[in-house]
Amino acid sequence: MEKYKVIEIKESVFENNDKQADLLRADLKKDNTFLLNLMSSPGSGKTTTVLRTIEALKDEIKIGVMEADIDSDVDANTVSKTGAKVIQLHTGGMCHLDADMTKQGLVELGTEDVDFVILENVGNLVCPAEFDTGSSKNAMILSIPEGHDKPLKYPLMFSIVDVVLINKIDAMEYFDFDLGLVKEYIKKLNPNIKVIEISAKTGEGMDEWANWIRKEINVWNQ
Repeated sequence: MEKYKVIEIKESVFENNDKQADLLRADLKKDNTFLLNLMSSPGSGKTTTVLRTIEALKDEIKIGVMEADIDSDVDANTVSKTGAKVIQLHTGGMCHLDADMTKQGLVELGTEDVDFVILENVGNLVCPAEFDTGSSKNAMILSIPEGHDKPLKYPLMFSIVDVVLINKIDAMEYFDFDLGLVKEYIKKLNPNIKVIEISAKTGEGMDEWANWIRKEINVWNQ
């Protein structure tokens, strides 16, 4: 006779979250709202990339932004200056957003007057990769200073995203970063992934990124 019960809580948590994520995704589809879950390490240039993305698309697409962080409203304050609709989400110490937290954020943001919502997830390459937020597509940023070995160290993140932005290519000459090798690593993990080289600082590559978003929004709304 067992003296105690063993509960596989991790599996049940993920299973419940996946169900909530699918329901949220279905609602977004009905509303023609495209939700992009943007992930990366701290300091990769996420917020600067968001600013460039808004700049490229604001005249043709109604954009909303949800800034997720453990604390502070620094990023929301920065993004609000663009005129985009923005809210700050505090995770209360949690290192990720799940589907229910994302839904709460969308309710507070209000999706009736936005077509495209960017969720700037909490900055790390581990926890956010494990939780489906209910997004239409997943994206991540890998910056040149982080090194080309990151796909080997964080394979799950590179496996679950639809597009990788290799940022800070303007700084390539200052770092020992092998662009060909990192693409090889990424493609082995995720053969169908899109890889786009950008510099959020200079704007290089942002046209290709904006075109990818336009295409995906059109497909989502069909």
